[in-house]
Amino acid sequence: MNPAEAYGTPGTPLLGEILVRELGLRPEAIDKALEKQREEGGLIGEVLLKLRLIDEDQLAFALAQQAEMAFVRDLPRAEDVTADLIDAIPINFAKQHRVLPLARDPETGRVQVALADPTALEVIDDIAVMIGAGVDPVVAAPAKIVDHINKVYGRLRQGAELEHDNKKDEGEDEFGQAEELVDILDLNDEAPIIRWVNSLMFQAVKERASDIHIEPGEKDVLVRYRIDGVLREAKRAPRKFLASIIARVKIMAGLNIAEKRLPQDGRIRRKIAGKDVDMRVATVPTAGGERITIRLLDRSSVLLGLADIGMAEDTLEVVRGIIKRPHGILLVTGPTGSGKTTTLYACLSEINSPDQNILTVEDPVEYQLEGISQTQVNPKIDLTFATGLRSFLRHDPDVIMVGEIRDKETAEIAITASLTGHFVFSTVHTNDAAGAITRLVDMGIEPFLVASSLVGLLAQRLVRRPCYECARPSRPDEQVVLQLGLDPATFYRGGYHFPAVKGERPPPPGTVLEPVGCPSCLDVGYRGRTGIYEMLMINEKVRHLTLEKADAGTIRAAAAAAGMVSLRLDGARKVIQGLTTTEEVMLMTAEADL
Repeated sequence: MNPAEAYGTPGTPLLGEILVRELGLRPEAIDKALEKQREEGGLIGEVLLKLRLIDEDQLAFALAQQAEMAFVRDLPRAEDVTADLIDAIPINFAKQHRVLPLARDPETGRVQVALADPTALEVIDDIAVMIGAGVDPVVAAPAKIVDHINKVYGRLRQGAELEHDNKKDEGEDEFGQAEELVDILDLNDEAPIIRWVNSLMFQAVKERASDIHIEPGEKDVLVRYRIDGVLREAKRAPRKFLASIIARVKIMAGLNIAEKRLPQDGRIRRKIAGKDVDMRVATVPTAGGERITIRLLDRSSVLLGLADIGMAEDTLEVVRGIIKRPHGILLVTGPTGSGKTTTLYACLSEINSPDQNILTVEDPVEYQLEGISQTQVNPKIDLTFATGLRSFLRHDPDVIMVGEIRDKETAEIAITASLTGHFVFSTVHTNDAAGAITRLVDMGIEPFLVASSLVGLLAQRLVRRPCYECARPSRPDEQVVLQLGLDPATFYRGGYHFPAVKGERPPPPGTVLEPVGCPSCLDVGYRGRTGIYEMLMINEKVRHLTLEKADAGTIRAAAAAAGMVSLRLDGARKVIQGLTTTEEVMLMTAEADL
C-alpha cells in the first residue's frame, strides 16, 4: 500500500490523515477502509461510515478541515431560522443538495449556510443568487441537515396552513388540518385526505414513533403514536372522515378497500422526512368500524453494533465469546417489543465476514444485511420457520438465525442443526433467561437435547432513557434503593462501581436522574431507549438441573449463584450510570421480581 494514498502528501492533507491526526483514528482503521474501498469502490468517507469506524459528525469535521471551512456540530433551533431565508430556497433544492440557510449577519448581510458537501462550490454560488447576498458556508453532518430541513420547512408550512384554516367558515366540510411537509413534495393539487395521511406519517417519523394507531371513536377518529414504548395521543379528526382515512391507507398498502369484514395485512414503502421507511399495515374490524395499526421501520437507519445497544462491558465480553463458537444455540428472550431482533442483528453484524455462510429466516425481514442470505416466512405457501430452517441445512451454513422458536418442530430442527456443527440464533417469548429452558422442555424437547445444544440465554428489556435536556439529580428513598437490590449505605456514599456502558452519564454520587419534561422530549421526561440484560451461561450446574427437569426458579437461582447479573440488577447499574430511571427499571422487571 502506498502510504500517501492513505494519509495524504505534504501540503495536501487527505481525509485519512486528518482523521488520524485530529481525531485519533488508528492508521490500521484507515488501512482496513482502503482495502474495503479497493474491493467495493466508493468514497473513503462512505466506507469508513459503513464500517462504523467513524460517525457522521467526525466525517463532516474532517471534510471541513480538508476544505478549510468551519464545522458546526449543533444546528440552531428550527424556530430561530427566519422565514425570509427559507422562502428564498425551495425545499426540493435544499434536500437534493443537503443545504440549509442558518442565519444572516445583521452587520454584513452575509448568510451562513450549512452544507454536507464542501466541494459543491456551484451550489454555494446558486444559493448566493437565490438569497441575493454573500454566503459563508459551514459543514455539518448530512443527517442533521436533512432533519433540520424537515423541521424548519415543516414549521413554516404548518404555520401557513393554520393561518389558512383560520380564515375558513366553521361549517365548511373540507378536511382542513395543519399539514407537515413530506418528501413527496408536490401535494398542492391532492385531496385533503391524502395530505392529512401524509402529514400523519411524516409527524410519526419525525417524532421517532414505532407504531401509528388509527382508531374509530363515537364522535371522532383518534390517532396515537407509540414513542419509546408508550402510546401518546397525536391528533383527532371528525368521525365522518374515518372511511376516507381507512381507504387512503388501504390504497397505499395495496389492500382491498371494499373488504371491511375481515382483517387485512399490507405494506407501504415511502421516503418520509428524508428516510426510507417501511410500514407494515394491519386492519381489523371493530364494533365502531375498522381500525388500522401501522408499524414503522426506518430502513435508512444505521444498524447498531453490540457495543451500541446498552450492554455493559462484562456482558458484552461474554456475548462476544459465545457467538464466536462453531456450534450451539444462543436464545434471546423477552416479550414483544423488547429489542430481541435488534440484538440478533447486532450479533450477526459482529460475526459477518466473507468466510461465514449466514442464513436467516425471519417474519418479517426488518433490515437487509449485506453478505447474509435472508428469507421471509410466507405461511400461504407453507414457508414457515420450520420449513425454511430445514432447507437451510442443505445449503452448507455456518450460522443460522431463526426469527422465533414457536413450536416443537422448529425447536427440534434448530437443535439438530446445532448438534451437527452449526451455530443457531433464535428467540423465545419468556420473561427471563431460565424460563427459556423450561419452555423448550414444555414443548416436548428431551432435556438432554436442550442441555447439550444450548450455550447461552440472553433475556432483555428496553427501558426509556431520561431526557438529558431536563432530567435532574434526585436522592431516592431508601426503600427504592432496596427494591433495586442495592445496599443503601453503599449507594448513598457513591460506593458502587460497575463495568462501563457506552453513553453513560452518571449523576452525582448517591443520586439518580429524575424525569422532568421539556419541549425537547415533548414534556415526557424521556427520550430514547436502552437495553437491560440478563446473560445466563450454560454451566455444569445448569446443565444438570436441565436434565432433572428443574423449574425455572431453581435454574435461575443456580445461575445467580454462579455470578449471573439479573435484569433487575443490570437495570440498577444503569440507574447509577444515568442511563435510565428507577421507575423504568421497576416497571420492566416487575414480573416475578426479575
